[in-house]
Amino acid sequence: MCCSARSLRGRALALRFDDSLETVLAGDVQSPFGAQSAWRQIVDLIGRGRVAPDHRALHLLETLRHRVPIAVREASVRTVEWAAAPAALVRLLVLDALPIALPILRGARMADADWLALLPRLTPEGRHVLRNRRDLAPVVQHGLEAFGAADFVLKDQRVAPAEEGENQAGLFAVADLVARIDAHWQARQHAQPGTRPLPMRASDFRFETDAAGIVRWVDGIDRAPLIGLSLDLQGMASGSRVDGVATGAFRRRAAFSNARMTIEGESDAAGDWLISAMPNFEPLGGRFCGYRGTARRPRMDERAEPLRPSPVEPDLLRQLVHELRTPTNAIAGFAEMIEAEMLGPVPPEYRTRAAFIRGQVRELLGAIDDLDLAARIESAALALVPGTVALRGLLSGIVADLSELLTLRGSALHLPEEEALVSGDPRAVERLFSRLLATLASASTQGEGLHIRFVPGEAGMLSIAIDRPRALRDYPGDAILAIDDEHAEDLALLGAGFALRLARNLARELGGSLTIASDCLAIQLPIADGPARACVQQS
Repeated sequence: MCCSARSLRGRALALRFDDSLETVLAGDVQSPFGAQSAWRQIVDLIGRGRVAPDHRALHLLETLRHRVPIAVREASVRTVEWAAAPAALVRLLVLDALPIALPILRGARMADADWLALLPRLTPEGRHVLRNRRDLAPVVQHGLEAFGAADFVLKDQRVAPAEEGENQAGLFAVADLVARIDAHWQARQHAQPGTRPLPMRASDFRFETDAAGIVRWVDGIDRAPLIGLSLDLQGMASGSRVDGVATGAFRRRAAFSNARMTIEGESDAAGDWLISAMPNFEPLGGRFCGYRGTARRPRMDERAEPLRPSPVEPDLLRQLVHELRTPTNAIAGFAEMIEAEMLGPVPPEYRTRAAFIRGQVRELLGAIDDLDLAARIESAALALVPGTVALRGLLSGIVADLSELLTLRGSALHLPEEEALVSGDPRAVERLFSRLLATLASASTQGEGLHIRFVPGEAGMLSIAIDRPRALRDYPGDAILAIDDEHAEDLALLGAGFALRLARNLARELGGSLTIASDCLAIQLPIADGPARACVQQS
């Protein structure tokens, strides 16, 4: 009797089934609330695997899709995003709008054959979502690659031509933009691998090493070339390396300054560096922890290798100078017309302002001329006219032009009593001394007097020695030529390095040189010959 009861109870349990889907299908789906409720329940039942994907339920979802708001459909789909929905439901949902298809495409699990059958029916946006998945089989990824030519092409958005008489103003020809983008990509595809532009070189960075001297942290440049580089790699013929200064200091656990580092490659860190670092020790036990330091690019006077000529940069600089000079001259011309009231009466305030602008433009034109002169010297395009120059008269005029600056600085320039004649292009000689004296006068301080002396030199050369201002005596030797690289806080020294390098290069073009002593700067120029001297004295 007992066994018979258990048998009957088991048969009753076997006859039980889940009629949830039938209940939903029999419900009211005509009202908006009923349609939304039916959509949510069917997606949840089939998506979570509680019922099989019945064709009646799928047909009902297809029918209700356009009646259920997109926000409701999106919310219902997100509840089954990671529930391993069956393939039939996945196919229905991923063909909906992208907000509904996106959660399913991110988490769906299907057989490879089902994915391959679904790919042609997806939109380019849907296939793009699948490209970002890393769990698809290689055969599915290969199938996605087959659609790359179609998915990555811009759609044709050309506007149909308007009928005759219609207003065509305001239409934008997108086809022209598409054609330009297509031409750009084709040019990149046909470009040689070595023609890609190099990254901009960094100027400084910070680094830290561990106790073994291996760089573990970098800030300011690309990390890849530096991480893992050891300070104990001196003496290597190739590859990234440091010199013996850093290696010796590392072995003694001592600080070092301006050690040389070379980084290979084409990143922003490639090239030569000067590194300085301090050792770091634990506060309690005193154990060596590594180095913390900085790196900077070497200045021109700190480089041992010969400078490589660059014929392109001077030409670009000369083109830039030409483009700067044209609008600057126009500004100066208009300011002069306003100041002279050539176009009619002008209030005094505007005339004063125009005079100030004209003075500023004159100084700007002087800087532009310096750039042009430097570019011509660099590209060997400077044309010089031989002549003879009387130096004292030339220097007297330059000092007179600098009188306002000297008064402002509270200093003075003392000229020599005797006359001296040198041979060279008069305009180049005048430019040489005007830039040099202006730079030294700007660096002078209150109560300082700078003397100019003529000292006969050897081999027919005349040395024009000028006292160094106190502000420039802290820069030993050729380091004075790189003041601009030191980021000096004194604005009076701004541009001094460029002006001194320009004077040195111009003196070389004139057949002379610039000598930097501890107490003076000396320009050597060829002394004028006898006939030329007599001609100048007679005139």
